[in-house]
Amino acid sequence: MPADREFRKATAVETFFNRAFGFLVGLGLSPSYSYLLEVKGRNSGKIYSTPVNLHQANGKQFLVAPRGRTQWVRNAEAAGEVTLKRPGKRLTYKLRPLTDVEKPEILKSYLVKYGATVQRFFPIKPDAEVAAFAEIASGYPAFELLPA
Repeated sequence: MPADREFRKATAVETFFNRAFGFLVGLGLSPSYSYLLEVKGRNSGKIYSTPVNLHQANGKQFLVAPRGRTQWVRNAEAAGEVTLKRPGKRLTYKLRPLTDVEKPEILKSYLVKYGATVQRFFPIKPDAEVAAFAEIASGYPAFELLPA
């Protein structure tokens, strides 16, 4: 997959469900791996939020952007940090972007765990070989979360 893969813009229905799901995450009515990601806008300085899945693998925590280089990804890259929120919990992390060499195993484990909700953004299935994920890695931003 080319490195210049455009992010998949949400449809009106997906936008509605993202907002509704974000509202539920904010209330704590979501799986324990769901958080509201907050990040400062790179131009406006305004705080934006979106629901994300916190992915844990190999004893580390990761964020994966299945839609590609979305606005939250661009803002996070500019800010260098994000805050993950759930009711009664607010965690701020520094971001370490993963290299394309590091991504395949993380992308595969992410798709295995969250495939029911993110499969439509991947051209391969969760049971594909790791090598197949290496071929698409450049199109999927991913970050290791480090203590702030």
